[in-house]
Amino acid sequence: MPEQTAQTSSGKTPVDFWFDPLCPWAWMTSRWVLEVEKVRDIEVRWHIMSLAVLNEPKLDELPDHYREMLATTAWQPVRVVTAAWQKHGDDVLGPLYTALGTRFHNDGLGATKEAIAGALEEVGLPADLIDYADQENFEFDAELRASHKEGIDKVGQDVGTPVIAVPGSDGEQLAFFGPVVTPAPKGEEAAKLWDGTLMVASVPGFYEIKRTRTAGPDFSNL
Repeated sequence: MPEQTAQTSSGKTPVDFWFDPLCPWAWMTSRWVLEVEKVRDIEVRWHIMSLAVLNEPKLDELPDHYREMLATTAWQPVRVVTAAWQKHGDDVLGPLYTALGTRFHNDGLGATKEAIAGALEEVGLPADLIDYADQENFEFDAELRASHKEGIDKVGQDVGTPVIAVPGSDGEQLAFFGPVVTPAPKGEEAAKLWDGTLMVASVPGFYEIKRTRTAGPDFSNL
């Protein structure tokens, strides 16, 4: 994983972003952060987390349909992404996430193996990485769980994906879940949300702003 530093090699502020490719809300946030990258002096660094791992301690409390999804579909894309990362390096994470998310969410294909295979082909990765989707004893399980733990340890267990971490003024990282937003803001609206998010996240003792979601993920501007 990239070392957690106050600046990247390009001199920009690093923004560490933990995602599960299955989550449509994380996808929305990731597209917003990439828009912020155009208008603020930041550089996004991608990391993997897993909804399946996150929910392991509370499986018995979940609805049957969600528990079944976590036991099957949720593992497949994140395993393929982890294997690609381990075999081909950090630089594949961003492009592969974009290719997967575009198919899963924007194109409405869902997290099918066909969509995963198409994403691998688009970014020039070996087709046989798809074999990791159903690997019973996942070869890179320790690396997946370590990446997940690194992100979740920054914010606590009572969150989801994405987790974002940025350097704070005191040298410590500011980390938070979200923001959950739809559609993904563009241009100056993206910058305003970024500036405001950092402002509230930097306040000691600040934990939460929330209101009821009245709309689902809107991918129409992506």
